[in-house]
Amino acid sequence: MEDAVSRSSVESSSTNDDYVVVNGEPKLKITGDINDLNDEVSQSSKKMTSTLTPSSSLGADPQSPISSVDNVFPSSQSTGAIGEDPVSGDSKGRSMSLPGVTDEGYTTFNGVTYLGCALVNAPRSEVEIYRNMSILNEQSKQAIPIELYVPRTSEGNVRTNGVVRLVDPGTDTDIACYKIHRILFCARGPSDSEEKMCFAFTCSHGDNPDSAIFQCHVFRCELQEAVAKILYSFATSFRRLPKSIGRSTSSISEAEVTAIFSVNLEFKEDDGKGSYSTCPKDKNIFKFRCDYDKKIVISVTQTGNKELRIERCFGLLLSPGRNVKDGDMHLIEMNSMGYSSDGRTYSISGNWEISEECFKVLDTETPKDTRVFLTVAVDLVICGIQEPVRFAIETKAKIFPHNERFWYFTKKPHQEQFFVKLKLTETDAPDVVQYEVVEVQSQTQIDRQKAGMSLQGLKHHRQMSEGVQSPQDDEESDGDEPLLSGSGVVSKEVTDDNLLEAWHEVLVKWHQNLSQRPKQVQQLAKKGIPEALRGEVWQLLAGCHDNSELMEAYRILITKESPMESVIQRDINRTFPAHAFFKQSGGLGQDSLYRISKAYSVYDEEIGYVQGLSFLAAALLLHMPEEQAFSVLVKICFDYELRDLFKQGFEVLHLKFYQLERLMQDLTGDLYEHFMEMGLEIHMFASQWFLTLFTAKFPLFLVFHILDLFLCEGKDVIFNVAIALLKMSRKDLLALDFEGILKYFRVHMPKKYRTEEAARELMAAAVSAKVTSKKLKKYEKEYITMKEQEMQQEDPIERMERENKRLVEDNMRLEQENDDLAHELVDSKLTLKSELDEVQDQNKEMKTDLTKHKKLLKDTQEEKHRLEVENQQVKEMCRKELERLETENSRNTVIVTDYKQICTQLSERLEKQQTAHREELSRIKILVKSCEACSKMFDADGKVNLPEPKIDPEKMNPKIVDLQQQVRELELELAQTKLALVESECKTQDLTHSLHAAVSEIQASKNTWFTKTLNSIKEVANTHTGKKEPKD
Repeated sequence: MEDAVSRSSVESSSTNDDYVVVNGEPKLKITGDINDLNDEVSQSSKKMTSTLTPSSSLGADPQSPISSVDNVFPSSQSTGAIGEDPVSGDSKGRSMSLPGVTDEGYTTFNGVTYLGCALVNAPRSEVEIYRNMSILNEQSKQAIPIELYVPRTSEGNVRTNGVVRLVDPGTDTDIACYKIHRILFCARGPSDSEEKMCFAFTCSHGDNPDSAIFQCHVFRCELQEAVAKILYSFATSFRRLPKSIGRSTSSISEAEVTAIFSVNLEFKEDDGKGSYSTCPKDKNIFKFRCDYDKKIVISVTQTGNKELRIERCFGLLLSPGRNVKDGDMHLIEMNSMGYSSDGRTYSISGNWEISEECFKVLDTETPKDTRVFLTVAVDLVICGIQEPVRFAIETKAKIFPHNERFWYFTKKPHQEQFFVKLKLTETDAPDVVQYEVVEVQSQTQIDRQKAGMSLQGLKHHRQMSEGVQSPQDDEESDGDEPLLSGSGVVSKEVTDDNLLEAWHEVLVKWHQNLSQRPKQVQQLAKKGIPEALRGEVWQLLAGCHDNSELMEAYRILITKESPMESVIQRDINRTFPAHAFFKQSGGLGQDSLYRISKAYSVYDEEIGYVQGLSFLAAALLLHMPEEQAFSVLVKICFDYELRDLFKQGFEVLHLKFYQLERLMQDLTGDLYEHFMEMGLEIHMFASQWFLTLFTAKFPLFLVFHILDLFLCEGKDVIFNVAIALLKMSRKDLLALDFEGILKYFRVHMPKKYRTEEAARELMAAAVSAKVTSKKLKKYEKEYITMKEQEMQQEDPIERMERENKRLVEDNMRLEQENDDLAHELVDSKLTLKSELDEVQDQNKEMKTDLTKHKKLLKDTQEEKHRLEVENQQVKEMCRKELERLETENSRNTVIVTDYKQICTQLSERLEKQQTAHREELSRIKILVKSCEACSKMFDADGKVNLPEPKIDPEKMNPKIVDLQQQVRELELELAQTKLALVESECKTQDLTHSLHAAVSEIQASKNTWFTKTLNSIKEVANTHTGKKEPKD
């Protein structure tokens, strides 16, 4: 990056045009003449000597290498002209804002106020530093009083370490530290402004020039004279070298060393087959499945110069969450530990039983778009270090269901670098080297500290200003740096409730019939689609809402290789670098953009990958997931014909340039003539508009609104926006020359539309622009006619050479395609041969199965026939048995009826005889009682009371004997009748039980085939019986 403003401001005195690369040699630029600073410091020193306590001079060393250095550049801002610091003082008892020398090699200043910091794009631009200084000086409500410690040398020593310190005067603790060699530019406020008591310096953060960010830190002093002293101290610290540099360097190296370890972490899941498979990782997030035991594998490799051997692993620990305390970590059972065969990598593995209660959160399915943190730590016993060293790795995981399958992933382990700062300790044995751990820091912690925008350690202070972007108040003060792609913030808030309600009604109607776009969509899109609805509406406009085919194709395409992968990877960092989603290298945004670009290069082999499409894909990714963004991108390229602009020869793109030129000629004639006079051609400024749909340079609010209209109305919207841009910048462009116009298109025009009001005004002008399809068709015909005339007027030899060249290129392309097709044909034949062999094997197996099934079918049919015969036999047997049972039942019924009739008759006869017997007995009793002699034979109860008479048979009446004989016979017959009655009742009871059992069986089998068969037999029997009765 080159800063034109800062370069021009120091052009007469700078010894180096480019700013210092990160981690380079200490070099510094300071505004103002160093000699003037020297004089000013000397004068202020003389004036204020009385306020200082006696102390040694800051430039006390007469042997300093700079004492003999002449001021080669009298007006230079370079530190090469810096002389010795004449100011002396003590750190105690000095007045505010005046320097003092501490015993730690610092020049200290109190009475200094820290106003804040801001991100800058041009770290050597005086204009930008003055602008930030002015803004932060006005917004100084959150200023922080500090003491400023400036090192006396750039190299530093064991205590200073070459850093500028900001110290809290109340607690005497460091608030922030900045390495002196990372400070690129210092400036003081103009003496005739409100910032005359302010100064600022810019500082770089990052490990390399590509990822570096630059901050401008602004300070204010209570005394104006202190500003010059502070800048002079900065200049002196860069110029001076420490005394006995060789000795001090040696002591530092002996006192402290840094060992660097690279730690790889991977998880493995039980695959149910007695082994473990590596857990996938997507976007630096591990993917786990529930209810699977896991194994943790850690590999430690030393990458620094200091070689330390690992003796053993003291413990392997795991805990959910991050920033976990040591006491909250849970010990994991270790399986193995030891060095690999090459002796460079030390591996540790342990079993993680997921069923333990402490790991429950890591075995619970996570909701969509959420993840859990986990911390893995390993304690290593290292030879030469007194205590075990702990490496703690924080990572993220997403928990999926037990049966989840993953479409795409990487199995690369999670990698973290650790920097172990060691201090040499004294031991009794002179040959034994023993170290003490001073600090263990991971690369992640270092990156977080570098990326922090506020001062470190301000827990007890008020928070600094939230703004992290460089203040941008008016366009003229923005410098010459172009606006980075992806700039601007788009709010999702909508203040117009009627607009939201209108979109709601349209979307409801649209979802009911996706094939027909509601009429209100075009009018609403002109006002701009609400940010919260853009993802859904863009998919509906492109016609790919829930396009499962393209989304499924995307999942397959990202698994394939692309010849453009290296080019895509190179361009990823250049796409939307100003947006937080795409800023981090290897982050979620860059990974998604890489996969989409790679998938499209495989999907569209004719076009492949072009950088213009990556900006469009990035804009889509900000509103929808990868699969849907890919679907919309394909629709834009094919249905909206954007890919035609990239085809070989760019014929369609040149047609667009001609159409835009003709529109300028008709609608902005004076601007067109001015461009012609300057020799400015359309492609010099408009090519990026067409190829990227304005997504590469303009603010996001404007970019999204342009895409709203493009997806709604089609590709001709590009002309509307282009004409609107030219019309609204007409006055500025007419006043510029060739270089000024190009710079205006590159730098100032995009910045002009950073506000929503300016962007809406531009889009309103674009909507009202008089660009019709009829007019564009007319221009297209003119272009074709012009090209034909040019070909006719062209020299035949040149035309033939060009045609021959084109044919050669076509021939080469066709040969390449032929080779590709031949390879594909060979591959297809091999694949088909393999598939044919498989099909033949399958056919053979199927024939064997068919024979087996035929035999089985035959056996089944025979079994069926046998069962049918048995069924008929059973039916016949059942029919006969039923007839027998019915006959027996009828006979039993007749017997029962007869028995009932006999019993009835006998009962009646018995009753009659009993009645007659009682009457006869009563009559006899009356006769006996009427006789006085005979009545004495009966007692009072009516019983006979006679002695046993001796009956003489000869004297007995024969009639009485006959009657007694008849009575005995009747009694005998009565007993026999009762016995027969009891027997008939028993038989009747047995028959009743049998009848009930038969009825129950019949009721239980009513719905069976047997019941149906019996019923049919009964019906047939009844029919035959009915036919026989008439004959009888």
